[in-house]
Amino acid sequence: MNNQDIKNGKALATVAYITPLGLLIAISLNLEKRNPYVFFHARQMIGLVIMVGISNVCEKYVNSWFGTALWTVTFICWIYCMIYAIIGEYKLLPFLGKHFQDWFRNLK
Repeated sequence: MNNQDIKNGKALATVAYITPLGLLIAISLNLEKRNPYVFFHARQMIGLVIMVGISNVCEKYVNSWFGTALWTVTFICWIYCMIYAIIGEYKLLPFLGKHFQDWFRNLK
């Protein structure tokens, strides 16, 4: 992956982090271009959306405080990923980022 991919995909990678709708827009607009930088950040965001879903389920059915703690961790991870998308770096989310890239590797 080169600097040209990053330069061309920085805007779509950032859009992917705005909302789940932004994620779908970024993926659909990138299907023709096949920019690996956008797909990298899209895979990270898919993982973050799943983390939000898990935190919401935990908050409702397990323990409100535990779910809120998971949501807070997810929010911090979202900020972390968005910052690196904006500055143009491939930075995996700590602990789970490698798994997200592996689990969603078919998105390329």
